[in-house]
Amino acid sequence: MAKRHAENITIGDALKEFIGANRLEKGLDKVNAKEAWDAVMGNAISKYTTDVKLDRDTLYVQLSSSVLREELSYGKEKITRLLNEELGKDLIKKLVLR
Repeated sequence: MAKRHAENITIGDALKEFIGANRLEKGLDKVNAKEAWDAVMGNAISKYTTDVKLDRDTLYVQLSSSVLREELSYGKEKITRLLNEELGKDLIKKLVLR
């Protein structure tokens, strides 16, 4: 049974507690990683992105353009840093472009 608080808490704190209690953080991280990719890379690159998948600490990105994949491969470290900044935590260690 969930514990009750005698004092009032904010909705944000209640959601964080719920997420932690039900171990939903990994699933939310996967969704947040996909949203961070779209936010950081913009519409131009998102049009050529067919799939974004987070598996443990590796982000797999499927691209429909081989030219774009080659161009992005030169800046993997920078892209990883920008994505982690957008996520607010050091979640992605490796970026794989397919």
